[in-house]
Amino acid sequence: MWWGVAAALLANTLYSVGFVLEKRALTSLPEVSIRQPARLLGLVLRSPLWIGGSLSLAAGFGAQLAVYRTLPIAAAQGIFVSGLVLLVLLSARLLGEETTGRERYALGAILAALLMVVLSLKEGSDQVSQDAPYQLILLVCVPSLAAGVWLYGSAERRTRHRHRMPTTGVEYGVAVGLLYGVSSLAIKGVSSYLTSSGLGSTVVELLASPYPYLLLFTGAFGLVMSQAALQRCRASLIVPVCTTVTCLYTAVLGTLSFGESLPHDPLRLALRLAGTVLAVAVLLSMPKHDPAPKPPIGAKELTPP
Repeated sequence: MWWGVAAALLANTLYSVGFVLEKRALTSLPEVSIRQPARLLGLVLRSPLWIGGSLSLAAGFGAQLAVYRTLPIAAAQGIFVSGLVLLVLLSARLLGEETTGRERYALGAILAALLMVVLSLKEGSDQVSQDAPYQLILLVCVPSLAAGVWLYGSAERRTRHRHRMPTTGVEYGVAVGLLYGVSSLAIKGVSSYLTSSGLGSTVVELLASPYPYLLLFTGAFGLVMSQAALQRCRASLIVPVCTTVTCLYTAVLGTLSFGESLPHDPLRLALRLAGTVLAVAVLLSMPKHDPAPKPPIGAKELTPP
């Protein structure tokens, strides 16, 4: 189990560094859009800083595979979300981003909520499942992918309104979080094939499952959607929102899909359910818009007629 904890902390570090490097690279690039995916990919692939960030994220993916081999899904998500603290610190240090007081309270509440989930775990009593019915996985994942793409498109349409307020990116974070939640379930599924059996038979069995194709879809769409969102919004807000949605989605639906039962002890069950409800409530209450930029000193303010 301790190897799984170490792998989760390593994944946290790799993911946080990767997101910050990609955000820093995107700030120096021309505006990107999901409506021009080929142009977006062409721009980012010419940036060494962005490539470094993407390699860090890929390494985090490898560490996550090891986590799901040794820890229950809910426990893994509780550790993954602790990476939000490192992400916010790196964003402030390397990107110059500042969070508002309300957002800091919201992040603190999210960490408290997911701490409840972690406290609901008990070593030796939480089983680590390795398999799930394909039909159930598709029933859970396909509607989630459709909802994520629809929500992102809806947020995109609103950003094109002329007199809109600056968006914080909460909608983008939720949409990308749904895709990454599906990706997390697919990673859990792939980890079940990492056994000591022959490589050839493992590859054949893996290709016969839905997991590689879910990873391809979420990888392609998640890449384009996340880069456009990162360029427009603060990494210190959009990544925590995305991470929260991903962790809750994986902890709840992954636990049910892979048959990792909820606690039987009333106190542990209450902690897990209360933590989930609190995190969702905080997410829904987070501000949807940044304050309008202040006019330059000496500029005349327009007053309504």
